[in-house]
Amino acid sequence: MTKAEENQIAWGRGTWRNPPIQVVADGNCLQVTAAGHSDAWRYTSYGFVHDSAHALLAPLGAEGAMEVSFLLDYSEQFDQAGIFLHVSESVWIKAGVEVSDGIPQVGAVVTHEVSDWSVAPVPEWIGQVITVRLSRSGDAVTIRARAGDEPFRLIRVAPLSETASAAAGPFCASPTRDGLTVTFTRWVETGADPSLHPESD
Repeated sequence: MTKAEENQIAWGRGTWRNPPIQVVADGNCLQVTAAGHSDAWRYTSYGFVHDSAHALLAPLGAEGAMEVSFLLDYSEQFDQAGIFLHVSESVWIKAGVEVSDGIPQVGAVVTHEVSDWSVAPVPEWIGQVITVRLSRSGDAVTIRARAGDEPFRLIRVAPLSETASAAAGPFCASPTRDGLTVTFTRWVETGADPSLHPESD
């Protein structure tokens, strides 16, 4: 993956899907306080539908990418933040870092009528600024993530129709408690990834 030209997205350009309890602009950062018991999930294993996660959305075309950065300073069960791609109530993706069983886990939930979930533990990311990149090209969405300035890790490749009208941006949710506040530090749009795997020299 090569570095594409990026354009900063103003926080005010986005539209909230499920407005949070509080939003505070602090310099270049945006501090977002989630409602208690907010979440996004459809059916699988748990049997419920939750559609209350807070997502600040702006249009994402069929060929393009967004990156969202945030501080990983939360630690309660199922606290989560990252990037959300929304097509409809039953077609969406969320990706980022979620605390599960006491450990921060980088992963993604991909939903087409029902949700699936993939995670990997990243305890070494605690206290760092995390960037999640979502790239849309052809019939696929490619998700990558990193802490600080380390190389991006490939997190997920998921299907999405080339004709789907989508919006994406920062999100957070707090399924088990009140008082989660996430500090988002960056939101940019860039070109789509040129390929799934890095080109060899």
